[in-house]
Amino acid sequence: MGKTIAEKIFDTHEVDRPFPDVRVLRLDRVLCHEITTPTAIDDLIRRGKDRVFDPEKIKAVIDHVSPAKDEKTALQGKILRDWARRHGIKDFFDIGSNGVCHALFPEKGFIRPGFTVIMGDSHTCTHGAFGAFAAGVGTTDLEVGILKGVCAFRSPKTLRINVIGRPPAGVFAKDIILGIIGKIGVNGATDRVIEFHGPVISTMSMESRMTLCNMAVEAGATSGICQPDETTVEYLWPFIKGEYSSKKHALEDFAQWKSDPDAEYEKVIDFDVSTLEPLVTFGYKPDQVKPVREMEGTKVDQVYIGSCTNGRYEDLEVAASVLKGKKIHPHVRGILAPATPEVYRKALEGGLLKIFLEAGFCVTNPTCGACLGMSNGVLAPGEVCASTTNRNFNGRMGKGGMIHLMSPATAAATAVAGVITNSPLYAR
Repeated sequence: MGKTIAEKIFDTHEVDRPFPDVRVLRLDRVLCHEITTPTAIDDLIRRGKDRVFDPEKIKAVIDHVSPAKDEKTALQGKILRDWARRHGIKDFFDIGSNGVCHALFPEKGFIRPGFTVIMGDSHTCTHGAFGAFAAGVGTTDLEVGILKGVCAFRSPKTLRINVIGRPPAGVFAKDIILGIIGKIGVNGATDRVIEFHGPVISTMSMESRMTLCNMAVEAGATSGICQPDETTVEYLWPFIKGEYSSKKHALEDFAQWKSDPDAEYEKVIDFDVSTLEPLVTFGYKPDQVKPVREMEGTKVDQVYIGSCTNGRYEDLEVAASVLKGKKIHPHVRGILAPATPEVYRKALEGGLLKIFLEAGFCVTNPTCGACLGMSNGVLAPGEVCASTTNRNFNGRMGKGGMIHLMSPATAAATAVAGVITNSPLYAR
């Protein structure tokens, strides 16, 4: 019997099996940010175990509140900063060089096919876009990962989703993943790995694949995974060209992290995007999804473009194409947070930031900020935000606020109209 990608990764990384269905895996990356890691650091210090298993495999960033907004967030940053310096963690990204973790770390080439990756952050599943097993974990697992370089997981069961058909113009990866979550529900992949397959995935950029995998957790999945291919090699080539004689050689090596043709899946779902429309959430769950046309006319107070879901250059480029030559509605606050300094620089040099600024957007530094209601765009009670982020939970962006999740194209069009509306990129 063949194996899934997750099964192959588990088999090559297993160091112990304390119970029949529990496997302890060797970790290739432990990722850290200033919100969840300081708790783990403080506990390790209290236990007399202020050590790290390998400073080369630990990557850290201050990204959720950047720069600090008060004494508490300043202290969180200081704990992480001091810890990184104390243990010689060279890949620590402080204010000025920092960005949203799940955009910054792939951009730096830290994630590779076949890797095991953990972080104290539920959207760590983003990194599965590279053919890695990447999962968010709790504080105890994070501590063990930092100290010993291992983490325990149940043997993986995999749900295969074949994304087929040809998406209409103006329908993007965000619409596809919202459609999938709407179909299978927020518990549809609980404790499962989602493998994304099909011709639509094969033609997606790495940025779009990251958007897809980023929201796998919103269907309950532990990780979302795409098979590595030529697109993966092209993205990683600047970082791996010293390790391979050619791109063909790299592709051949990465092929070991593809699922076997006879791999056994718990369930296989075909998701046809041929007639998919741009989508938007309603209510307070990511599976509460409707076509944008059914929500047209819904007034918004704020439009937010950014986050680990849709703050990459590709996202800014699409939104800017909608905004060019237009002004946002006078009753709307537009906020743009490029996900990394590199995205910011590229958008600046390419003229995208000028388009956003001329349209009336506030352009902020890279930060998670408003996505989780911590800074740079918190909502007041009763306010409504059209957002390219990943969660529309009650109070997520501010107590009493409402979030409607959508693609950057829909968000940009909504900013101009002042109400939820389809973008001109979508031809009905």
